[in-house]
Formats: sequence, C-alpha cells, structure tokens
Amino acid sequence: SLIEVKPGQSFLRILARHAAHAGAPLVLMNSDRTRADSLAALEHIRREEPGLVVQDFLQHMMPKVSQQDLSPARWPESPDHEWYPPGHGDLYAALHSSGTLAALLQAGMRYLFVSNSDNLGAVLDEGILGYFVKRGLGFLMEVADRTPADRKGGHLALTRAGGFILRESAQCPEAEREAFEVIDRHRFFNTNNLWIDLLELSKVLAAGLPALPLIRNAKTVDPTDPESPPVYQLESAMGAAIGIFPRAAALRVPRRRFAPVKTTSDLLVVRSDAFHVTSEGHLAPHPGVSHHTIVELDARFCGRLPDFERRFLSPTPSLRECRRL
Repeated sequence: SLIEVKPGQSFLRILARHAAHAGAPLVLMNSDRTRADSLAALEHIRREEPGLVVQDFLQHMMPKVSQQDLSPARWPESPDHEWYPPGHGDLYAALHSSGTLAALLQAGMRYLFVSNSDNLGAVLDEGILGYFVKRGLGFLMEVADRTPADRKGGHLALTRAGGFILRESAQCPEAEREAFEVIDRHRFFNTNNLWIDLLELSKVLAAGLPALPLIRNAKTVDPTDPESPPVYQLESAMGAAIGIFPRAAALRVPRRRFAPVKTTSDLLVVRSDAFHVTSEGHLAPHPGVSHHTIVELDARFCGRLPDFERRFLSPTPSLRECRRL
C-alpha cells in the first residue's frame, strides 16, 4: 500500500483521500510487518486530509510448516521469517480478537465495505450499499465477468444444495485444472470487494470462528532466498465466508471496480496515462480509454520492484492507446 502509483501518491494516499471524501472511517488490517510503516505514512496523510478518521488492528501470525516433516519451520538466521500472516481470510478472527468488531458496533457502525488495498477500483458505492441493506443481506460479494486474463483466478461456484462457494485455483485438483480455467463454464470471479453486516457477523462469530477452507501455499522460509528450506503456509480467503453467512449473495459489477496491482505489469498500466486519479480519490481509466490494456513484462528482468524501477524511469511511457504490450 506504500508503493507509489502516481507521482507523490501511494495506494494508501489515494485510499485515504477517497475515505475522507466519502466521510467514512478508514480501517486497516495490518500485520506485524506492515503496521509501523503504514501508521507512520498515515501521520503525514492526516495533515493533508484533516477530516480523515483512521484506525487499525493486527491480524494474527502463524508458524510456517516445514515441507520435510510438517514441523514448525526453524530459521535461526532470521527468526522473523519463521512466522507469516495467514492471508486475508484471517479478517473475521482478527476483527473479533482485536476488539475492533465490538468497538465498531458500539460506535454505531453497522456496515463494512472490505477490499484489497491494491485494488483502487474498489470505491464506496451508495447504490450497492442501498441494494445490500434493502435486501437484508448479511454478506455480499462483488463478482465480475471472467476474461482469458482471469482464467487462473478463483471463481464463484454453486453447491448441489444451491448455496455459493468460492473455489480458488490452489484448491483445484490437477486433473480438473483444464475445466477450472474454462471461463464460459465458470463465468464469474471474486473481486474481493465484500459488503458485511457487522451485526450478522457478530452472530456468526457467536457460534465460533468460521472454519474457512484452507489453502496450502508452497514457499521458502526466507522469501528472498529461493535456496532456503521449503515450507508450507496455510491460508484462507475472506471471500470464502460467502458459504457461511445465512443470507449471502453475489452481485455482478462492471470491470472498473476491479483494478488490482499484483505484478509490476499491473503497476506499469496504472502508473501510465491509461489511468488517472479523480478528485474524489478514485483510480479510474482515462476518459478516452475504452479498452482493457494487457501488459506482460518478462519476470526475469522486471518481476521484482527494484528491477522494474531501474528499467522504467519517470515519466512512465504512454499507454493510453495501447491494447497489448
């Protein structure tokens, strides 16, 4: 969230501007590794956005598991690397254990809009909020049409009982991989833009922490050292809660509400003139751009941010008329 998107503007700076403009508190789920830096950055941002209300809470830390014998991983050279934040599915447990859920309800807050900090297309929309409230939902997931670029990402599925589940690529058996990637069969993907009724969430949690499906990710104990011992990280997806709430639904939204930056290829697009930041703090396609720009940079030379920064000096090349690079 502290990476620069536009000159002098980080993800967090744009998010804060949008929250201040919308008159809504900004709540961050931090980990032990991100908290100090994000709060320090917010101290500067608050001076520019005096109406901004910010609070944060910490997610949990879990031990990495050795792939060799499934014991807790050990790395004496840097013991911090033995632990990891267990994915955004930790949202519900962390909201509860930190006291944040109770504090929000006590302050009169009823509805929570959740999104990834790297998705600046996810902005507060009063129309969606009104739809959510009017239907009396406890949980709403925004989904978008899958394109060939999304074929490897998680998708929404129906159970035989007619309920929703979220199916991630890491949960797909290898024999079903080809079918998983058929976008005409599995048409909608999870944007990770979620709307939650906090009162309903408190009722769900009163019965115990939700057992979200686990995702096993293979990593190395030191993420910067590919030669360090192999480990597993057990994570969960916050969107998987769509299978737990009694009144859950999905809403098909336009692609403009999904503009994530997961790779340096994505970063190049949003840094370019194909996107601009509005006065309300929205990162949006330039008014003259009606197509989706696809960029694929060679990870050997541009996969890491420092390498990318060395090769793409300011100003960023114009991509306003580019469809594919």
